Amino acid sequence: MNIERFREIADHVLESLPGELLKKLNGGILVLPEKKEEDDYLVMGEYVEDPVMGSVILLYYGSFAEDLEGGDPDEWEEEIEDTIIHELRHHIESLAGVDYLSDEEMEDLDGEDEPE
Repeated sequence: MNIERFREIADHVLESLPGELLKKLNGGILVLPEKKEEDDYLVMGEYVEDPVMGSVILLYYGSFAEDLEGGDPDEWEEEIEDTIIHELRHHIESLAGVDYLSDEEMEDLDGEDEPE
């Protein structure tokens, strides 16, 4: 999937969501061409609150391309939608003054280090 089609899908997902969920997401969704990694994990997207950009969701096309190489369009669409909704939860929690999702993410990462 090329980056132009990726952007179209992201726009479609955004348009399909209730407007109330997008309140104060004044930077919208930005698709960046690069891949992002942290601690050997691909970062698909992130929610950023920045004094210049405002509140924005960043999607890393390069991360999707590496993770979904050879995947069919339905897999891409599902992962894009899941990532947007995940990052949107960070936004909504920020508006509410809580950060439960980050706590859950840290617990998930800690659990991955444990032997099975």
